[in-house]
Amino acid sequence: MCRIFVVALSLSWVAMAAVQIEKVSYQGWPNCYRISNGEVEVIITSDIGPRIMRYAFTGGQNVFKEFPEGLGKSGEPAWQPRGGHRIWFAPEDRVLTYAPDNGPVHISVKGGVLEATEPTEPLTGLEKQIAVKMAASGTGVEVLHRIRNTNNHAMELAPWALSMMAQGGVGIHGFPPRGTHPEVLAPTNPLVMWAFSDLSDKRWQFTKKYLILRQDPDNHGQPQKLGTFNAHTWAAYLLGTDLFIKQFEADPKGTYPDRGCSFETFTSADFLEQETLGPLTKLAPGKSVQHTERWTLHHGIHIREWTDAELDRVLLPLVASGSERGKGE
Repeated sequence: MCRIFVVALSLSWVAMAAVQIEKVSYQGWPNCYRISNGEVEVIITSDIGPRIMRYAFTGGQNVFKEFPEGLGKSGEPAWQPRGGHRIWFAPEDRVLTYAPDNGPVHISVKGGVLEATEPTEPLTGLEKQIAVKMAASGTGVEVLHRIRNTNNHAMELAPWALSMMAQGGVGIHGFPPRGTHPEVLAPTNPLVMWAFSDLSDKRWQFTKKYLILRQDPDNHGQPQKLGTFNAHTWAAYLLGTDLFIKQFEADPKGTYPDRGCSFETFTSADFLEQETLGPLTKLAPGKSVQHTERWTLHHGIHIREWTDAELDRVLLPLVASGSERGKGE
């Protein structure tokens, strides 16, 4: 793991209970901010973005992917993968969605919440912001994504929060509650495919309750992607014995992009992505839309077999704990 060098400490410490925010240099970017409560840490850079580049137990492995060739760099004319966690808008557009985020962002700290705000994108006329609030103890992090329309015309879009996970892990998504036939006859959720989706790919595994996608650095075949909807959307990523969970509450009455997806997952040989989406909104000039995820991190997690019973045993208490924590904050 890259060493983190702390700079300008006298100017950068902000405390909210046990949470500290300090300015640091990270992976070649000199103007980053580390948020930590002593148990976990989040690093967001102001040199590009907004991007959260690191979420980890203090001193531990980063659960997010980092592309070495893009670290410490900025100013490129085209969008760069780079890694970490970012905000886009859906539906995906081959040009507008990939507006470059390679320049500096404005950082402000208000009451223990760090906000990273990108200048208005010339290509889209949108201003994107990520705000991070960490719990005083434990591993909980609230990540608010905001998009503001600075154009003089309305735009229909959905906020789209994408986490690029490190190689070698397993992504897990819980379907909505299951039922039996003929007691439950109405459909519960879509399962959305892309033209390159291949359900025979060995990286996929399906149980009655769960969608499982493995990240395989040695599989250079077609990328894989599926989407679905769950009013209580959550996803987990097991990397070694560290488990990342993110979740948010979707609106069953909303209209979601990509044929109704509140969650999508994608993998290639380089990374696995876990994505949540808000409902489509007709965003008037000057108006904003926001989308909030809640994150937790857990260590010493062992899944003995990939069955409903075992996944229920391991995951459901952690998901419930994170959900209740989020409601109480």
